Amino acid sequence: MTAVPLTTLLRPRDPRHPAVTALRLLAITAVYLAAGRIGLLQQVVVGGAKVTPLWPPTGIALTCLLLFGLSSWPAVALGAYLATITTGPPNWGSLGIMAGNTLAPVAAYLMLRRARFRIELDRLRDGVALVFLGAFAGMLISATIGTTVLVLIGTLPAGGFWSTWSAWWTGDAMGVLVITPLLLALRTARLPTDPGPFDWVEPALLLAGTATVTVVATATTLSLLFLVFPFLIWAALRFQLFGAAPCVLLISVLTIVAATDHAGPFTRHGLVADMVVLQALNGCAALTGLLLSAIIAEQRNTYRRIEQACVELAEVVNRLTPGKADTGRWLPPEDDGR
Repeated sequence: MTAVPLTTLLRPRDPRHPAVTALRLLAITAVYLAAGRIGLLQQVVVGGAKVTPLWPPTGIALTCLLLFGLSSWPAVALGAYLATITTGPPNWGSLGIMAGNTLAPVAAYLMLRRARFRIELDRLRDGVALVFLGAFAGMLISATIGTTVLVLIGTLPAGGFWSTWSAWWTGDAMGVLVITPLLLALRTARLPTDPGPFDWVEPALLLAGTATVTVVATATTLSLLFLVFPFLIWAALRFQLFGAAPCVLLISVLTIVAATDHAGPFTRHGLVADMVVLQALNGCAALTGLLLSAIIAEQRNTYRRIEQACVELAEVVNRLTPGKADTGRWLPPEDDGR
């Protein structure tokens, strides 16, 4: 599929611009609402309030803001409101939660833009910025506003504020760490033009192995959750973000299902302890895949720039001394044993 440049869609003289913008906003709202419905399938009661261990709409909202700019915030707000009222009758508390769920990704977007974040995620600084500014810092807003609103409307007792706040914050942060890298990776994904018979074998084995190990680790009471990390490292080294992001999503979904069902390693502790173990695992998995992929991509980009510089230098030398330099390729110097 050929990607249409954003400049084409946003060309000022294009008479279809208002219609394209309206359709895009409606699409964002629909996707946000659908993701919210999916996220609500796995809910837990923490501190007297229902929260989700993974809230995908936060990642979708931040991705849309990164791709289309602040003009997308009305769609995020509408999607947040519709997702909120699906859990109960609308009231002023719904508006407060909508405000928090809108302000959080907007603040995260503004901080990332201030940090000169690149959506290619091909630098370590971009991965670190997404983790600490986009996920950890930005989602403090939605957790704080949302939990405060629940206390004010009487849905949540004051004694359960901090436990609910922490679960809300980690769920929103995981939405950014799991969903945003995946969507940004899919944005630049391209199918091979002339695939060979074995080109799909390694990706298929990677996904199947990740799923199998995760299912086995969550089906036994033994502490085997660490077995997923070799597959994350494999994915990041071979396919960078395009391989690591789907594996992180797969691990997160399977472990969340096991935790909410109190299966495997999540049977021996209380709900709060299970949520701590779950979010620690998913957070470490997301950080491992994201940061390692960024490091590998940055190293490869650096190598390509060095290689290009050497080729250009060889061309300069060839022009200065014709016939004494090979401009076709650059080879490293031979090792003379010294």
